Amino acid sequence: MRGFYIGRFQPYHNGHHRMVEEIAAEVDELVLGIGSAGDSHSPRNPFTAGERIMMVTKAVKDFDVTTYAVPIEDLDRNSVWVSHVQSMSPAFEVAYSNNPLVIQLFKEAGVEVRQSPMFNREVLEGTEVRQRMIEDRDWESLVPDAVVDVVYEIGGIERIQRVTASDGAEHVTTDDNSSPC
Repeated sequence: MRGFYIGRFQPYHNGHHRMVEEIAAEVDELVLGIGSAGDSHSPRNPFTAGERIMMVTKAVKDFDVTTYAVPIEDLDRNSVWVSHVQSMSPAFEVAYSNNPLVIQLFKEAGVEVRQSPMFNREVLEGTEVRQRMIEDRDWESLVPDAVVDVVYEIGGIERIQRVTASDGAEHVTTDDNSSPC
């Protein structure tokens, strides 16, 4: 049986990792959908789809399940989102999610959906990991070692700090007091 699990994985963290470990016990193959694949270099989505594919692929290689990482670009039409996902992915029999909208959309499309318990959700979530990266606090303990390696390889800490930095000016003006905006 092949399952499907989608996430933004910004970055892939230990909560995702535990979910994949649980799913791996139920399926023979797993498609990992890299959501919002077209978004990168922003505070909410600092990593590219390719970088997230590296994170996920390296992190799950020791699990006893064949995995396929597939980039899924956003589609701003929920009514056709599942068919969009299916067109970008190998066929799958069951989808895994805890996101209420994703669950609803898959169920309406006739796809079986299974949920998994959240793991330490107050700490193991992307916003917390990214905030710790920005503030130079411990984030490494919240992600698999393979993800730490990828983040350092790509200069991910410098990037997220740069894309979230403010120069302190609310409005930039030129020397003659006219706005370039």
